[in-house]
Amino acid sequence: MSLEEKEKYFVAVKIFLERDGRFFICKDVYGNWDLPGGRIKKDEFNTPLDQVIKRKMFEELGNEIKYEVGKPLVMIRHERVEDAPGNPTIRIFAVGYGATLLKGEPKLSDLFTEGMWADIKTFQPEKYLAGGWLKGVQDYLAIKNS
Repeated sequence: MSLEEKEKYFVAVKIFLERDGRFFICKDVYGNWDLPGGRIKKDEFNTPLDQVIKRKMFEELGNEIKYEVGKPLVMIRHERVEDAPGNPTIRIFAVGYGATLLKGEPKLSDLFTEGMWADIKTFQPEKYLAGGWLKGVQDYLAIKNS
């Protein structure tokens, strides 16, 4: 198989930020619900993942929160149409980490229009999420509610 025939994936970290039996999701400027976190930059190849998570959390939820990141909980494969010239379809492989909010309240960046604390026991993710993000949240909820 040639290199051109191999699928390209972006790699991302996603955070299941928990507080009081709930976890945080946010709606992006395109109207899609998502988890905090995102793609690893090209120049972050050798950067420890905890530092990538720290950058993404700062960019998306501000620097006024204190949190503790736990271990990876789920692996997520997501496909979407990118808002870029030609609207290419991209694939993302993400590692979903558990985290606990210790202090503060998330302050959404301009990338998001809304945030919500979803109850781990009663949240119906299919009403908010789609594609791989939906499957990832379903997997997370299955772990948390078992």
